[in-house]
Amino acid sequence: MQSDLSRYIDHTLLKPEALASQILTTCKEALDHQFFGVCVNSSYLPSVMEHLKGTKVAAVAVIGFPLGAMATKAKAFEAEWCAKQGAHEIDMVLAIGKLKDKDFDYVREDISAVVKAAGKSLVKVILETSLLTEDEKKTACHLSVEAGAHFVKTSTGFGGGGATVADIQMMRSIVGPDLGVKASGGIKTTQQAWDLIRAGANRLGTSSGVSLIQGNASQGGY
Repeated sequence: MQSDLSRYIDHTLLKPEALASQILTTCKEALDHQFFGVCVNSSYLPSVMEHLKGTKVAAVAVIGFPLGAMATKAKAFEAEWCAKQGAHEIDMVLAIGKLKDKDFDYVREDISAVVKAAGKSLVKVILETSLLTEDEKKTACHLSVEAGAHFVKTSTGFGGGGATVADIQMMRSIVGPDLGVKASGGIKTTQQAWDLIRAGANRLGTSSGVSLIQGNASQGGY
């Protein structure tokens, strides 16, 4: 059962104080346990690409992270750069303030610009659910679909809160069966991980992947 869980996991290290040696350890753990991917800030992407070369573990980079308030051109540039490095997937933070201002055209175009810049790289949109009302979460999901994103994702892990079964169920109901739903933030136990998967998540973002597949309670945050 735990080995089945491994292929849902994006093994994550996004702390600002992360060291190159810790990135290497994260990659080794992902390879040892055959996690789906390794998720890092973009400056570490070339190193991750080198460590994962020739394996089935995907390289995942975050952009516009963790605030989502960068100019669209800046997000698109970072996405294009990551795609050129070979990123399999790109996790972007949506423009949270613009969503709250009901500037929906901006939010849609912001996502669309990243999708276009990412080329063949799959794009996930991080909603930061803890900062949104229920209606805002639903609108963010609709806008992500309209903009051509491939996944919606709950959280950065830096905005408070985290993935909940209720949010995953709602997100899955909005995006339908064809788009991905990624649960991230505060996934601390194996039971919680499986509950999120049963609710509709087909990816988990966590820094505690090793603990989760070993069935241990984790104190990890993201």
